[in-house]
Amino acid sequence: MDFNKIFKNNEAWVAEKLALDAQYFEKLAQGQQPEFLYIGCSDSRVTAEDLMGVLPGEVFIHRNVANLVVSTDNNINAVVQYAVEHLKVKHIIVCGHYECGGVKAALNPSDMGQLNSWLQTLRDVYRFHKTELDAIEDTQTRFDRLVELNVREQCINIIKIDHVQRAWYNTGFPTIHGWVFDVRTGKLIDLKLDMKKIFQEVRSIYDLHPLIHSAK
Repeated sequence: MDFNKIFKNNEAWVAEKLALDAQYFEKLAQGQQPEFLYIGCSDSRVTAEDLMGVLPGEVFIHRNVANLVVSTDNNINAVVQYAVEHLKVKHIIVCGHYECGGVKAALNPSDMGQLNSWLQTLRDVYRFHKTELDAIEDTQTRFDRLVELNVREQCINIIKIDHVQRAWYNTGFPTIHGWVFDVRTGKLIDLKLDMKKIFQEVRSIYDLHPLIHSAK
């Protein structure tokens, strides 16, 4: 694509919005009140607003390579805290996608320089589920399954975060969802994860409830 065409596209987009609503950008500038935090992959084929069919201001978005939720990543921790404590989102979505390059790299380890430390989290997911994955003979099926398992593990990483647990105990929200976008069909797939059940299974390890209340 011609770099300058981006600005021409922007001009056309602005004109289109103003033609529908002369106050569109005035309203947009007043603030945001999204009910959803979407955590997805940086892959250029997976654009959250398009695949969800939502408008600007309706979804708070964070994207990184392989849609990881890493406890030491200040970026995602800041995003989650802002979304939960200030925007008061009702839902947090972790959305992976089939044909993910990060997941493929975890299945086929090689020295990738700076990416090595980032992908370690994803390789750990493979290690946690190695028995199940290695039993899958078909390469594509194994690839797809690791995409799904990665989403599940990142949802578990979400429920470990103190900001999320604090909101749960105070308001009952946010609800955590695990999705996969199938780039081969364009469809969104809800993995229907029972995060309440999963939290109960790991609660004795990760529940910060006593610490949260003692800090008040």
